[in-house]
Amino acid sequence: MFNLPKWNVQEFCGYEPKTTFWQDFSIADVFGADAVQDTFNRAFNEWKHDVTYLTELVMVLNHKCCCHYEKNESLSRLYCELYEKTNDYALKHLKGEDLSYFYQVTD
Repeated sequence: MFNLPKWNVQEFCGYEPKTTFWQDFSIADVFGADAVQDTFNRAFNEWKHDVTYLTELVMVLNHKCCCHYEKNESLSRLYCELYEKTNDYALKHLKGEDLSYFYQVTD
């Protein structure tokens, strides 16, 4: 139906994606801000207690914010808000080895 953009994170920094978050948000992009918000709500509520998935969600939201920066200011702004919310949550709630993992992967 439509082509999904590739997330080049593995080529860029060696991180191998473990979720479908990039694809999920790429599909939501086609349907607009409400779909992005709905996708975020479901992903965050389901995975906020899993350090690996939470970390990847932060990475995807940050990348999506950048991807839409010059093309769609309102979508970029939404992704930025969601990124900040999720990143703040991670920094507040992750401890010990989980926080170290988060910093190592997102550095």
